[in-house]
Amino acid sequence: GYAWQRGLVPVSRAAIAQAVELNGQAVALNLAAFAWGRAAAHDRSTVAAVAAPPGAEPSGFDALFDMLRDDLAAYQNRRYAARFAETVAAVREAERAVRPDSTELAETVARTLHRLMAYKDEYEVARLYSRPAFRAELARTFTDTRDIRLHLAPPLLARRDKVTGLPQKREYGPWMLKALAALAPLKVLRGTVLDPFGHSAERRGERALIGRYETTARRIALMLAEDNFAAALALAAIPAEIRGFGHVKARNLAAAGARWAEREAAFIAPAPAAAPRLPAAAE
Repeated sequence: GYAWQRGLVPVSRAAIAQAVELNGQAVALNLAAFAWGRAAAHDRSTVAAVAAPPGAEPSGFDALFDMLRDDLAAYQNRRYAARFAETVAAVREAERAVRPDSTELAETVARTLHRLMAYKDEYEVARLYSRPAFRAELARTFTDTRDIRLHLAPPLLARRDKVTGLPQKREYGPWMLKALAALAPLKVLRGTVLDPFGHSAERRGERALIGRYETTARRIALMLAEDNFAAALALAAIPAEIRGFGHVKARNLAAAGARWAEREAAFIAPAPAAAPRLPAAAE
């Protein structure tokens, strides 16, 4: 709806409505979403205010920080969340000293560090599938969920493709939800010597990536100045380019490694300002 209102979708409104109705899935909900998107293109702030649930915290950096910190506490524990908070707070203070009215850098670090720390491992998948909110959403969306199927590639169960060597997804029945509910509380083992999943190259790499970014964030907090602020933003955002999971993530990480080093060098030693142009000597 937002894109259509901006003239970016070369299809008539009637055609879109007809396609939604022919699809037959949550017709009223999808038509309402289309209408809200159109309204947001016209007056986004009003739509955001109306859409905010009762008692929602005001938008801004503090609200974002609290949300991400609390999410990490649910992901692992409060100590893990405090580790995130300490790093972000250091960057926030450094940014305030350089640009008192800006939160752009601190927000970038908060979003990026949270994304790295909340990596999707087996325990997190189990936690998300075991949440009461997920079950409630299933019940609201489908009339019968007794024969639900999940397509997964568990590291201890998945077969590997004979050509690529990569794990293949398999279909699992409703019993898998019970298995995931039993696995979710075992997140306390995450990253310890008792973690059966934590010794793989992928998991070790994810933990190393967190440590590298924390070191980078602390360096930004110590060395931030007006003349390297843009370089700091570019450096803080580099892990956002590392997308995907498994072998896809590993490939993107390898490609981002060189760019990370380049941006770190640019931040530490920013390019000198151009020399001022002097007036020509009078003849």
